[in-house]
Amino acid sequence: MSKTIMYAGCYNRNTWQVAATDPGGIAAFQFDAASGAMSHLGTVTNTDNPSFLAVSRDGGTLYAVNELADRNEGTVTAYRITASGGLSYLNMQPSRGSLPAQLAFDRTERFVLAINYGAGPMPERPNRSLVVYPRAPGGELLAPVAEVSHGGRGLNPARQERPHPHSVTLTPDNRFAVVADLGIDRLMVYRFDAATGALDPHSELSLPPGSGPRHLAFHPRLPYVYVANELTSTVASLAFDADTAAFSLLSMAPTVPQAAIAGNSCSEIKIGPGGRHVYVGNRGHDSVSCLLIDETSGIASLQSTTPSGGKTPRHFEFDPSGAFLAVANQHSDCITVFSLDRKSGDLRQLPATSKVGTPACIAFASIEEP
Repeated sequence: MSKTIMYAGCYNRNTWQVAATDPGGIAAFQFDAASGAMSHLGTVTNTDNPSFLAVSRDGGTLYAVNELADRNEGTVTAYRITASGGLSYLNMQPSRGSLPAQLAFDRTERFVLAINYGAGPMPERPNRSLVVYPRAPGGELLAPVAEVSHGGRGLNPARQERPHPHSVTLTPDNRFAVVADLGIDRLMVYRFDAATGALDPHSELSLPPGSGPRHLAFHPRLPYVYVANELTSTVASLAFDADTAAFSLLSMAPTVPQAAIAGNSCSEIKIGPGGRHVYVGNRGHDSVSCLLIDETSGIASLQSTTPSGGKTPRHFEFDPSGAFLAVANQHSDCITVFSLDRKSGDLRQLPATSKVGTPACIAFASIEEP
């Protein structure tokens, strides 16, 4: 038998954009895979602004970025997940840049890759955009083996005054690492050596000026990729050539009605179970959009929006069964859960809501019960 644990990474220190609500840290919940109900197990509070989480496939290790707004470097922290769902500290590494924003495993899970959003003048060290850490057999993070820095700026002087990498995603064949850089409107593609963790520049794709690409998702079956553009509230549908790791833009679709675009910014993007729909979070409109994928052309188009059940849906995640979607509503201090109709793509909010301070990220773990 296995049990499902849901973790929420929550701010507990004020940052340049977030007023933290106590108590914050990494909250753990028992998640009922039959009903979607949540029950709070406890919170790790002796960690600073764990604003993004990643859990290993075996449910044994959790990693968190620590977003420290008043320093040139954040940190990345490793925890062992216990049989009860609790977290036991393993170790910490410097993030090698400011405002770490996201983590991803390579497909073998021998490495953890970290993204630094970056703030302040470009000459300030260490100012790395993407960093690669090997994982020790016990889950600890070893010293970085590769790192790269971006340059340039974008159209929007308030948000694109410098590079602002926001996510890294490995291609399905694990040969390339793709970084969405909000500050320079580009997807930066690096060759990734799965044996050593080394990175080498490969190519880049420019998106329309001012788009602000934030996160992306590869289709599980088809040669398409979908990018959430934070600054224009759009999703870019891209064709993807796996042999050459080349992308080409097919279309741009809005995630909210035209009247709502001015006050909105996109957050997370996920492809739903079965690959028929794309889901995107909307901060400002406070909704989760569902876009329908045309499997012949690869183009995603807006189908519906569902209220997120709170303010500022920063992140969301499907539970391991794919039956439920949990949404972190950052400025309402709550997590809401939705059931999913796989055929239609519709979301239906469940009655139960969990109160938790300033949630920024959701991650699930499946744990084998002793």
